[in-house]
Amino acid sequence: MSEFHHVSVLLDECIEALNIKPEGIYVDGTLGGAGHSSRIAAMLTTGRLIGIDRDTVALTAAEKRLEPYMDRVTLVHSDFSELKNVLSRLNIEKVDGILLDLGVSSPQLDDGARGFSYMADAPLDMRMNREDPVTAHTVVNTWPYEELRRILYDYGEERYAPQIAAAICRRREERTIETTLELVDIIRSAMPAAALREKQHPAKRSFQAIRIAVNDELGDLEKVLDAAIPALNPGGRLAIITFHSLEDRIVKNAMAAAAKGCTCPPNFPVCVCGKTPQVKVMTRKPITSSDEELNRNPRARSAKLRVCEKI
Repeated sequence: MSEFHHVSVLLDECIEALNIKPEGIYVDGTLGGAGHSSRIAAMLTTGRLIGIDRDTVALTAAEKRLEPYMDRVTLVHSDFSELKNVLSRLNIEKVDGILLDLGVSSPQLDDGARGFSYMADAPLDMRMNREDPVTAHTVVNTWPYEELRRILYDYGEERYAPQIAAAICRRREERTIETTLELVDIIRSAMPAAALREKQHPAKRSFQAIRIAVNDELGDLEKVLDAAIPALNPGGRLAIITFHSLEDRIVKNAMAAAAKGCTCPPNFPVCVCGKTPQVKVMTRKPITSSDEELNRNPRARSAKLRVCEKI
């Protein structure tokens, strides 16, 4: 694979959102190429940065980039959904900021051998952590029709999900589906001519859906949201970049629920649940990329940053 170069999305906006204190403890739960982390680490003096990633290729690249700051950096090979356990192992009770960038790193997408791309032929893989047991090959060849249809529709927002799922099931009855371009052909064959003429690649939504399923991205997001807010010191910030509507909705709702506190029905005269607001939402509307950033990095177009602060 070529050297791991990843363009960090909403970099300045994230740094501003985290409100870095030189003595603070910060977590980058999606370390990637360490673009965000190198900026955070450079601002620390007696503070500490915990960088987490489940991709060992990313961790190796990040270590090189963070070399000038390794006296204040701890790198961890883990999933961000394991945040609570990671902090416990490091004997850290609370932190001052947590950053999550939920996008797939450009090198992962661009390295054809990883199986993320519908533009290059490769074995069906799509694992961000190559030690995980479930691959795209598993999903495509063994998951039942109804589950395939559900993930294509829910995770990919693919309107032809029933037809594509049925086409996958028909093909795999004849022979095992082995490669990305084989899957692309099956997807194309299931879509009407009008859909194939659209500007977006016909396999984009389906590949996104399968990638999300392989890596349990939405399940991991819900787990980390449960752990992140309790892990913050008062005044600590949680900043999350999402790239599609499902993720954004989960983050928006979780932050809103944590900011609301009380869950009693509106007609109750007094609160009986005892829940109080945990955070203040800092972004009424999500922060999006500037025109200048979009010119440099078109992949940032769908990025949305939401931020909340622990009360």
